[in-house]
Amino acid sequence: MGAQIRVYRQKIASTTSMGKIFKAMELIATSRIGKARARVSASLPYANAITRAVTAVASQSEIDHPLTTEPESIRRAAVLVMTSDRGLAGSYSASVLKQAEHLVELLHEEGKDVKTYLVGRKAQAYFEFRGREYAKVWTGGTDAPEFETARELREVLLKDFADEFEVGGVDEIHVVFTQFKSMVVQEPTVIRLLPLEVVEEESETPADELLPLYEYEPEPEQVLDALLPRYIESRIFNAMLQAAASELAARQRAMKTAGDNAKELIKKYTRLRNNARQAEVTQELSEIVAGADALNG
Repeated sequence: MGAQIRVYRQKIASTTSMGKIFKAMELIATSRIGKARARVSASLPYANAITRAVTAVASQSEIDHPLTTEPESIRRAAVLVMTSDRGLAGSYSASVLKQAEHLVELLHEEGKDVKTYLVGRKAQAYFEFRGREYAKVWTGGTDAPEFETARELREVLLKDFADEFEVGGVDEIHVVFTQFKSMVVQEPTVIRLLPLEVVEEESETPADELLPLYEYEPEPEQVLDALLPRYIESRIFNAMLQAAASELAARQRAMKTAGDNAKELIKKYTRLRNNARQAEVTQELSEIVAGADALNG
């Protein structure tokens, strides 16, 4: 009986220690989520402005630019998968990987080869454990992304997009990330970066005011050459920021749930320990009474 009490005491001590870790990680995520949401909001004005500029050039100029023209046949597609570097974030990375698997399956059904790029150690571990190939991986700082990483991603993806199929080039580029909608809702999302699909949100402003007629100097092709790389890196960086905010929100929620479960376990083990102690005391009293009766007899 005493051994059983010691087991419950050890379980209570270990669960209490884990509960402190969960609480600390919840507080850290809570303190960082505000900054992450602010970075997402701060990136939107530039992204919206450059989107309108690219839309104006692409829609009002009859030009044949490789970044805006749909190829006759798509033989290979690039898929950029954004996950986290660390765990303890619930199903955050698993949901992104599930969405990526679904996308890859659809691309294979369409007869396309898939070239995969990874962001985050969780995606790297997932692919390496299953023996799957990937072109390149970026790790470190998924919960606090840097613009230089987005620029490097843009350079690698645009280079592969410009290369021929025979040397590993791709015909289209998809990005799988988690879109941050609120502290409760984060949705795994797939967007196609290239060939360019510029989609403007609905607005009450007339279309002729959104996209005024411009005269371009230099030529529209040169304007697109300058704007599109910046447009791509801004879209990638915005996706990284939304993924970071989603990761922190998921970790905060997961750690709060884990902390609550730890408290419930402590209550359960405490109750079992008290029951075991009471049973031990009852047994000792019974033995004393039985011994006294035997002496009296």
